[in-house]
Amino acid sequence: MTHTFPENFLWGASISAHQTEGAYQSDGKGLSVQDTRQRDNHEIADFTVAVDHYHHYKEDIRLLAEMGIKVFRFSIAWTRIFPNGRGEINQKGLQHYNSVIDELLKYDIQPYITLNHFDLPQALEDEGGWGVRSTVDAFKHYAETVFEAYGDRAKHWLTINEPNIMLLVDKKILGKEIPLQEKYQQFHHLMIAEKYAFKRCHELIEGGQIGPVPNISLVYPATSKPLDNQAALYFNSVRNWAYLDFSCFGRYNTVFKDYLKRNNITIDFAPEDSELMENNFPDFIAMNFYTTVTVEKPTEKDGMANGISDQQSEDIMEWGFYKGFTNPYLKKNEFNWTIDPDGLKTTLQTLYDRYHLPIIITENGLGAKDELTTEGNIHDTYRINYLQQHIDQCLQAIEAGVDLIGYSPWSAIDLVSVHEGISKRYGFIYVDRTEHDEKELARYRKDSFYWYQKLIETNQLPS
Repeated sequence: MTHTFPENFLWGASISAHQTEGAYQSDGKGLSVQDTRQRDNHEIADFTVAVDHYHHYKEDIRLLAEMGIKVFRFSIAWTRIFPNGRGEINQKGLQHYNSVIDELLKYDIQPYITLNHFDLPQALEDEGGWGVRSTVDAFKHYAETVFEAYGDRAKHWLTINEPNIMLLVDKKILGKEIPLQEKYQQFHHLMIAEKYAFKRCHELIEGGQIGPVPNISLVYPATSKPLDNQAALYFNSVRNWAYLDFSCFGRYNTVFKDYLKRNNITIDFAPEDSELMENNFPDFIAMNFYTTVTVEKPTEKDGMANGISDQQSEDIMEWGFYKGFTNPYLKKNEFNWTIDPDGLKTTLQTLYDRYHLPIIITENGLGAKDELTTEGNIHDTYRINYLQQHIDQCLQAIEAGVDLIGYSPWSAIDLVSVHEGISKRYGFIYVDRTEHDEKELARYRKDSFYWYQKLIETNQLPS
């Protein structure tokens, strides 16, 4: 017995620029906040070389074409186009992504391009980053530049990767903590920048489609207590819906506004913001999903979130509305991440019911310490099991009426994880390097590569 996906379902794979490209100062590229940030763990690989996708992109795309993918989600490094975030265009950077796009199209792979994936130009960060309005203007000009350069061939775009995670997990992603008032002024600027991207994509690219790309972790209440349900309501709004309601409805939702009010947070609007918010909307939603979150209403003695996984404790900043709770019904992987494939179906149904837009999953995957055998094999059955469980829930969601158009897991090739370096691997393709020895960066197909290849070929998931 087999389960068949829709004929036009978009099977893909995903990466980001700063975690894969390397060549961090090559061909005129400027420095981003990911190049300059101080890392707590100096024993892991940084992004200076990463897996050198910048020089290996033809080989990597050929392997992805062999696997059969129909879409490739990647990001453009803003500092390759504008080394200082604005000003003169770096033609070598512009040409590089021209070549990447052409290489993809040679194999009939559609590019799904993320405008910004955590790597704000350091020069703009020095001016105040997303906390100042001028960064919105710089982003708008950058987006217009790449739309005009690539929009004749690249028709599908994603805006700013996981702005919710960027702000909620600021120290992990950006290497610094952002005061609460500034955090939500940054929220407003990030979302207004996204609205400009919606507007200019539709104006500049014939047939262009664009969507937001948040990380969605549906929030469960720890118990059926009314206050635990209220805690889940607030954290769902702060973590998930505040961002998508802004994107898809052009509004601050009432729960989120109450959260801001209770924390004495005020947001500065520019005169044009309301019109931008209310008149520019996405064509689809790109969603990154790894797990769900469980919370309870904190008591006075609880203080900050405690007694939960590292992942959840970083996800949940406790300001009196909710506190992380270890869900006893979920298993964890070796990096202490909870695994909840059933929650993926529930998340997809909730998302589609709320926004009623087509959805493509642009991240979902398992990080693990893969081992390369002397024969050149990587037996990652654990990853296959993870993907099979989650893809099965995708099919169940489609059968339940969700307009899920594609699945592009994390990641296409091994990349450098922010906290675990190259030792924590996600890819279908193994890159042979260690934390400090780049070796020859040889590529090897994992068992999951062949499994995914067969799935794409048959469009069926064995039951």
